[in-house]
Amino acid sequence: MTLPAHLAPAAPSPLEESQLVLVLGGVRSGKSERGEAIARASGLPVTYLAFADPDDQAMAERIARHRARRPPSWEVVEVGDDLAAALASVADRRLLLVDGLGTWIATVLHRAGALAAQPPADAFASARERVTAGVWALAARAAKAPTVVVAEQAGEGVLPPDAGSRLWLDLVGDAVRTLADRARTVELVVAGRPLPLGAAPVVGFGGAIGGVRGGSPRAAASAATSADPGAAVAAASDPQLARLRKHGDSELAAGLADHAVTVAGSRPPAWLYRRLREALDERAARYPDERAACSALAAWHGRDPAEIVPTNGGAEALWLLAVALRPRLAAVVTPSFTEAEAGLRTHGVAVTHVVRTPQTGFALDARAVPETADLVVVTNPAAASGTLAARDDILALRRPGRVVVVDEAFVDFAPDPDAVSLAPLDLPDVVVVRSATKLFAVPGLRAGWLVAAPPLAECFRAVRPPWSANALALAVLEAVAGAARERRRAATRAAERRADLAQRLADLDGVETFPGVAPFCLVRVPDGARVAARLRELGFAVRRCGNFAGLGDDFLRITARDPRANAKLVAALGRALADSGG
Repeated sequence: MTLPAHLAPAAPSPLEESQLVLVLGGVRSGKSERGEAIARASGLPVTYLAFADPDDQAMAERIARHRARRPPSWEVVEVGDDLAAALASVADRRLLLVDGLGTWIATVLHRAGALAAQPPADAFASARERVTAGVWALAARAAKAPTVVVAEQAGEGVLPPDAGSRLWLDLVGDAVRTLADRARTVELVVAGRPLPLGAAPVVGFGGAIGGVRGGSPRAAASAATSADPGAAVAAASDPQLARLRKHGDSELAAGLADHAVTVAGSRPPAWLYRRLREALDERAARYPDERAACSALAAWHGRDPAEIVPTNGGAEALWLLAVALRPRLAAVVTPSFTEAEAGLRTHGVAVTHVVRTPQTGFALDARAVPETADLVVVTNPAAASGTLAARDDILALRRPGRVVVVDEAFVDFAPDPDAVSLAPLDLPDVVVVRSATKLFAVPGLRAGWLVAAPPLAECFRAVRPPWSANALALAVLEAVAGAARERRRAATRAAERRADLAQRLADLDGVETFPGVAPFCLVRVPDGARVAARLRELGFAVRRCGNFAGLGDDFLRITARDPRANAKLVAALGRALADSGG
């Protein structure tokens, strides 16, 4: 596309500075839904440029459908044929979503008379100049602020054999190539599936948007499998992923009393330790065989062994979601264990948050999940607050075409786990992720499993690495599955310790403690970051919660220990609050 001299910018923005994501597709391909998912997942305020003519009755139904999908907070600007003027009205701090570049080009052609049976002499030149100016204005805007452009893939569809239609095809093709040359990433949507185009993709917009990748060779990292065929994993240096992958164990250091890691106890119970010694003698010299563990877990949950998939801890099951299920838009209910989101974003899946707030007691509202989400991930009890949702509240998340994944890492601490767990329910669209780590203090063995209907279970089994669960982890799963009395005994002891900690915290001024059933207390304190730092100076590690979506630096998660340890921690917390002015 040759730009007239009086309209040409001084120089095109270099590729590495672009914040443009280009989404291409044919008619009814799902490209609009993909563009909206990318914009929604960014977490940024969005301005949506709408090109469809609301007076066109044939378009009325489609416009209404698009409006229903968009969050009410989005700003919508209707554009005529002057795209450059519309762009000038959009604040740089907002993400710009341009949906229907071909529709706008058609509008320009129509208003210039280029689609008429007898077009005016200057119609083609006038339309080409207006389109060229708009496309370059769009490219210039993307050089300074996040921009998502949804456009028709030139040539995908039947066109009438007239000069105006051929001009439309030329202009769409030229516009797409101009924008693609300057885009951080380009995707082609085919049958609702986004396919990344080009080499060395990484997370775009500085990591602000999951499911968007672009091309910085310094940051790129390749992957053998991905939610999008041929995609690469996000770079390890991505600041957002680094933030998601910080957990309680990162708070620990030599000499600190551990109230940060959510493991009930400092070592496995004696009976489990004996089973581990036996397994080490009997199984270490052989490749892992998971059949006995699957049968034991199936008997526990009342399921078939084919519905049990052992994994390298619950975290591996969550990291397999993208490649096993290939979702288009994942809704993650937060605050929660962040590895599910980290895995989804790394594999290019757009992620949106459904935030449970302290103002509502971290209640779960299924209506807050976007209807377009085909995957919902929720922890129960919640990993940050310890809040337990009723089984019916979790089941309310189900929708046709959607898979619901329930991370039940803490469910054994519930007063009646079997009454709230979804593991015993034979549901075709629900995946339950479990772990033996928390209750029996074996985080180093990575003993996890998932429960799902056979078709879903096979999806996960097909993408697992071979021998995913090691022999000792399988021995743990087999032993825990048959140890109902030991499970209840450990849960009762953890509940007593939590109640002791909660009571002691209630005696401190300036500390708000939230109810829960997990082996920790979530508290809110003034100037939480400074309080946590002072606790470290006093010899105590707690979990800072600033990287949980929906929480902030004033929230701390404190794992309950025995009463003596709890008393020491609470005394140190009182001193830290006094020292920080709280």
